[in-house]
Amino acid sequence: MTVIWTQNGIVENDPWAASDTGDGSKLLALADALEHVRDNAAFGVMVQPAENVGALAPLLDRVAIIALNFPAFSDGRAFSQAMLLRQRLGYTGELRAVGNVLLDQVPLMLRTGFDSFEISHEPTQRRLVEKRLPGIDLHYQPSADARQAGQSYSWRRIASA
Repeated sequence: MTVIWTQNGIVENDPWAASDTGDGSKLLALADALEHVRDNAAFGVMVQPAENVGALAPLLDRVAIIALNFPAFSDGRAFSQAMLLRQRLGYTGELRAVGNVLLDQVPLMLRTGFDSFEISHEPTQRRLVEKRLPGIDLHYQPSADARQAGQSYSWRRIASA
């Protein structure tokens, strides 16, 4: 069973499930989203790791959710896509991690700007419901999440006043 998790807990009846929910709400492939000019309704986009998220720039004001796919635990390209969307393109909508999402990745996913997670791994689901995230105390990179941003790069020297 697959569940959608956010920092507020499990989401019931998510309208943006990866498959069609019957009411017409579904995530479009990137190529389909780029052709989605027929109306001004909000829509969701599923982006694969090798696709260019920059192509979405002119549509970002209408995109309600972007799902970034993690096809394998070792494939981290969606982390870079998330940072590009948040920092360079200024995307403020929902960013969802889908695919092979495991507990060890979630803290970094939160730092790179993900809001929600599609989780099918049962031990990961259990730990997230119990709010037992692995902790990371020291970060070498800035965060896309302003609440966790800290002081930019921790290794850079700061001039004294």
